[in-house]
Amino acid sequence: MDASFGWGPTEARVLGSSAACPVVVDVLSFTAAVGVAVEAGTAVYPYRWRDGTARAYTEQRNAAAAVGRSVAASLRNRKAVARRPARQGYGTASRPLAVAAAGERRPDGSLRPAPEDLPGAGAVLSALCAEGGAAVLTPEARAAALWEATEDPAAVVHHRGSGRELYEYGYPQDVAVATEVDTSHTVPVLTDGAFQEAAA
Repeated sequence: MDASFGWGPTEARVLGSSAACPVVVDVLSFTAAVGVAVEAGTAVYPYRWRDGTARAYTEQRNAAAAVGRSVAASLRNRKAVARRPARQGYGTASRPLAVAAAGERRPDGSLRPAPEDLPGAGAVLSALCAEGGAAVLTPEARAAALWEATEDPAAVVHHRGSGRELYEYGYPQDVAVATEVDTSHTVPVLTDGAFQEAAA
């Protein structure tokens, strides 16, 4: 299994440009929420901006906007996501994978690495290695794949960064759902502008 790892949208674009299959991990809460929605049969159209243009975008697609809140991977579906590239023949030297931890944005627009996304990306990389056999990982990917060395990865998500913020905002259930490891078999794939269940 050949895979690289990076942080945020800029590194995701750079790594994804040479990858056969980019995988995005945003534990709290985008990719976990996308997974839950796709499990329920919903197509999710991601939209980059949180401004007035979002309303027009949803109206064009006869969709409802989510308010305030490639392959979408989370702790919930990491094994399912890992099986898909192996079945599709990705993860080789000629068709490498790229795993990107989403992180957060600071008020000035710069990247703020989110502590929950590192073990999330590591969990996905670990599952990819287990599924694909011998791994050829970049040094960054190898370091992220050590997520099992964290004594209690779920505790990291609950008590640091965005997890703590969601508790403060009154959404502890979002953190509980996001830290359910290997409970989903759904693989949301970005197809025609929307995340949908991957074709078998």
